[in-house]
Amino acid sequence: MQGSGQVFLVGAGPGDPELMTVKALRLIREADVVVYDRLVSAEIMDLVPAGAARIYVGKQPHHHPLPQDEINALLVRLALGGRTVVRLKGGDPFIFGRGSEEAFALNEAGIRVEIVPGITSAQGCAAAAGIPLTHRGIANSVRYITGHCRENMALDLPWSGLADPETTLVVYMGMAHIGQIVEQLAAHGLPGATPVMAINNGTTTRERRLLTTLVDLPRAVAQAPFEGPVLFIIGKVASLGAHVTQESSGHEILAGAGD
Repeated sequence: MQGSGQVFLVGAGPGDPELMTVKALRLIREADVVVYDRLVSAEIMDLVPAGAARIYVGKQPHHHPLPQDEINALLVRLALGGRTVVRLKGGDPFIFGRGSEEAFALNEAGIRVEIVPGITSAQGCAAAAGIPLTHRGIANSVRYITGHCRENMALDLPWSGLADPETTLVVYMGMAHIGQIVEQLAAHGLPGATPVMAINNGTTTRERRLLTTLVDLPRAVAQAPFEGPVLFIIGKVASLGAHVTQESSGHEILAGAGD
């Protein structure tokens, strides 16, 4: 549209500013407005220039101050005002980020939109913890799922296929429904002794990790002092981190709840 601005849907990565792409950093520094989510770390927001406007549109479970339709309308309105807008999302904008919905709305309004990929949390957090999401002879595939569901509705997932001992399962936004997830995976055959790594605030200085088993997971996370986003890596590879990396980053390692 003549005279309109442009929107960049930018993946901020898993939290560590140094894991952002060069392009993402450049666009943040050139933005007139940054519209950002709850999962964008404070360290990354510190890189936004003082002269750029900041608009928070973060969502939390059962609490969406600005519904998605209103976020879409906000982006359109800002761009029509001639602004260069960075829509900053944790991880990658097209992996459980609703970035495609925003892109569709912008395209329908005739707004120029560009997608800037980011390292998704599954890859970033797993790598930082030394966990290979696939490993020959242990895990021949990996699946990403969301543990978030619409209010008052059960998670509708293909549990039989997910409960595969040879597959690594990565659960985004699963904290509120982890009991249901564990119950369904166990009911469909995934062994209770399957290792699980829960990663809180992954790749940041506030990172905490909890290594436990599937059967102990609900009790362990209920007792863990987690604040902020938690990612779950379920599968045999979750126990490999200590063997892959010798890092001494000071990240807090929590013990799982056992008998």
